[in-house]
Amino acid sequence: QMEDPIQLKEEGNKYFQANDYEKAVQSYTQAIKLNKDKALQAVLYRNRAACFLKKEEYAKAASDASRAIDINSSDIKALYRRSQALEKLGKLDQAFKDAQKCATIEPRNKNFQETLRRLGANIQEKVNAREALRIQFSTDLRVQKMFEILLDENSDKEKREKAANNLIILGREEAGAERIFQNNGVSLLLQLIQTKNPELVLAAVRTLSEMCTGHKARATAILHYLGIDNICMWMSVDNEEISLAVCSLLQAITDCLLGQGKEEHHGKEEAVVLDTKKDLRMITMRLLDMLVSKKVSGQGRDRALNLLNKNIPRKDLKDHDNSRTIFVVDNGLKKILKVVGQIPELPDCLPLTENTQLSASVLLNKLYDDLRCDPERDNYRVICEEYIKSKVDPQDMDKTLHAIQMVSGVLQGPFDLGNKLLGMKGVMEMMVALCGSEREIDQLVAVEALIHASTKLSRATFIISNGVALLKEIYKKTKNEKIKIRALVGLCKLGSAGGTDYGLRQFAEGSTEKLAKQCRKWLCNANIDVRTRRWAVEGMSYLTLDADVKDDFVEDEPALQAMFELAKTSDKTILYSVASVLVNCTNSYDTKELVPELVQLAKFSKQHVPEEHPKDKKDFVVKRVKRLLKAGVVSALACMVKADSAVLTDQSKELIARVFLALCEDPKDRGTIVAEGGGKALIPLALEGTEVGKIKASHALAKIAAISNPDMAFPGERVYEVVRPLISLLNTERDGLQNYEALLGLTNFSGRSDKLRMKIVKEKALPDIENYMFENHDQLRQAATECMCNLVVNKEVQERFVADGNDRLKLVVLLCGEDDEKVQVAAAGALAMLTAAQKKLCSKMTEVTTQWLEILQRLCLHDNMDVQHRGLVIAFNLINADKDLAKKLVETELLEILTYIGKQEDPKKQHIINVAHDCLTRCMDYGLIKPLSQA
Repeated sequence: QMEDPIQLKEEGNKYFQANDYEKAVQSYTQAIKLNKDKALQAVLYRNRAACFLKKEEYAKAASDASRAIDINSSDIKALYRRSQALEKLGKLDQAFKDAQKCATIEPRNKNFQETLRRLGANIQEKVNAREALRIQFSTDLRVQKMFEILLDENSDKEKREKAANNLIILGREEAGAERIFQNNGVSLLLQLIQTKNPELVLAAVRTLSEMCTGHKARATAILHYLGIDNICMWMSVDNEEISLAVCSLLQAITDCLLGQGKEEHHGKEEAVVLDTKKDLRMITMRLLDMLVSKKVSGQGRDRALNLLNKNIPRKDLKDHDNSRTIFVVDNGLKKILKVVGQIPELPDCLPLTENTQLSASVLLNKLYDDLRCDPERDNYRVICEEYIKSKVDPQDMDKTLHAIQMVSGVLQGPFDLGNKLLGMKGVMEMMVALCGSEREIDQLVAVEALIHASTKLSRATFIISNGVALLKEIYKKTKNEKIKIRALVGLCKLGSAGGTDYGLRQFAEGSTEKLAKQCRKWLCNANIDVRTRRWAVEGMSYLTLDADVKDDFVEDEPALQAMFELAKTSDKTILYSVASVLVNCTNSYDTKELVPELVQLAKFSKQHVPEEHPKDKKDFVVKRVKRLLKAGVVSALACMVKADSAVLTDQSKELIARVFLALCEDPKDRGTIVAEGGGKALIPLALEGTEVGKIKASHALAKIAAISNPDMAFPGERVYEVVRPLISLLNTERDGLQNYEALLGLTNFSGRSDKLRMKIVKEKALPDIENYMFENHDQLRQAATECMCNLVVNKEVQERFVADGNDRLKLVVLLCGEDDEKVQVAAAGALAMLTAAQKKLCSKMTEVTTQWLEILQRLCLHDNMDVQHRGLVIAFNLINADKDLAKKLVETELLEILTYIGKQEDPKKQHIINVAHDCLTRCMDYGLIKPLSQA
């Protein structure tokens, strides 16, 4: 085997001439490995590039030619070969540049000139092709072509789907939406809807929705062209996707008419004053008409209720105009009451979904809350009373049932009003009487109404006195599961409201555990309708107050999964009940601390003293939490948080926040919670809801933020939303643990990026963090100091330290002298970074306290290497900042300390010794000290 690069090169040349390119490559490669001469190396690389060109391995050819050019930039052969390789790789611009260099070096070379002409022509051809493509896909042509494909029944299915999607995308762009509108697009879209082909109808409606968004004039024109009757008719169809899409279209139109959504200026439109009130009232009246029309599907009715819920009540109660609500109360309240009064089991019932009546109750509540004064509320009450009275007919039991169902529906909405309606003559007595009826439908409606009525203690007392025996009888005797489950929940609720043993102890030939077992059985039975299973969840929300029941429940995997599956439905009662069950299982409810003295006093007076159940102790609670996590509770909670605000009440949010906080207790579980979407779900809970709910959610976020990588726990922009909830915990009204974990979270965040540090500063957290640096509690003081250590990297924070009239720097210097090593490490780190970034702070440090020198010397001699290193960095910063300051330090014992450290020979402390050397070298540069040899 040859070891001479020149011989190997010659051998490679022979193989090349013999067209044996593989062996030629091997020879050149061997020569490259052995060669040390640069000029020969360039020749070897360009020769191997020629081989790769012949082998059509163009990327390797370009790479070898580049290596040759790196050695000799004027190597014309290498330049030309790279040009050839780049051309084959489609990189025409780069190939042209190399050919141009070749032609510059050898202007008379015809081969180079020809290559330049060819490449120039190819580049121009490519540019022309791009321009042609742009023209081909210009907006007008695209619109025309899409409609041609969509309206041609013979078009390929795949082509039609692609055209439909492209049309929607085009409608999102202002220019595209305008071109569709100007080119008779609305008429063509109407033709697509009239085909009744679901895919085409969806595409057309979604395109119209995009075209209306943010453009009042266009939205108004489309509304009038399509007609509100047609839009409501399309929304009424029994197709969920189409109904939802039409609902989105009507919402986009309504947003424009109300002046909401994105604000854009559209030239001439600003000069046109559009009277939108007439159109808004027309839309409102049609939606109210939909509520009572038998032609409307259950989904269509839901959409109408959702639109009314979203657009009629005021968004901000500071806005005095509630005319839309007054209009609906006067013209549509009876229609809404008719919906809540429907009984699905009767033949004359309107088409409903599981959520229709609950949505109607929510609307009743929102309208009532939006009224501004007592006369308006009295009018609302009178309309309800008169309408309910008109339905009560002793000769027509079905009609009377509707009246009781209406009261039940109002109780699920504006409860105070519902309570007044219960006070109407004979209503409560009628409910109790219906419980004793032989007809199952009477029992069903009456029991449900009694359950809603028993929320109020005074009403519960009446029912306990008059209806409990009936409920017991119904539970024991009925074979109808729907009635049985409601009777059970009624008894449970009465027990909870009335403070009696009913429903929470023994009442139906068995213990609480047996009743819970029956509830779990109903819960797991997928053949039972959702509305009935909802009651099973509500029953469990009372029964899981018993420690044995909750312990058995978390071990029942099918029941847990059935409950989690139900939580995905948009049902206010289910969400609240599921959240209540989870609060009970995790013991995350508030408990009163028993004062030992009062307990002894109660025992002495022979009063009942509640004792903690063994299964409510910490070990059992932890076990239940682990079991819930394993069952996928986090995913279920995350799904619940996404529910519409009309369904997810503030009370439900608070319960969910309590559960999350309990789940986050063990640091080992926090990774699982983040992975299953818990971090994302907690953010809205921390920003909206009850005050208690926001605090609990913020605390859970703090627990996650304290130990998790922020980029993984809260990816993207989401991490900035977490800052405010953390800062909300830096409050003297919050407990020490909340303060501490919030500070840990902010410390973690402030160490990630300057953008996050800036966010913390903008949220005005600095004064709070500084206050905790004064705390007597060691851990709080340490956490606050560590957080400040990270924040001082930010220039704005540094400027605040530089500014006159504050003691920030003094505080940090004094904290460096603390006995707590962890506080010293953080404070010394902050001071090291401040003095390195701002020279003004170096001289200021010597003025803020007379103890500065003693503290600095103690840092430099500290046993903890981290503290010592930071102390020496501070000393170097002071020496480096100013010669006079350096002179002041050299005249103290610090020079001896630096000399002593500089003479040490300990590999573990080399980084410390190096800083001491730097200090001494700088002093020598100033001429303040001399090298040992000159001394």
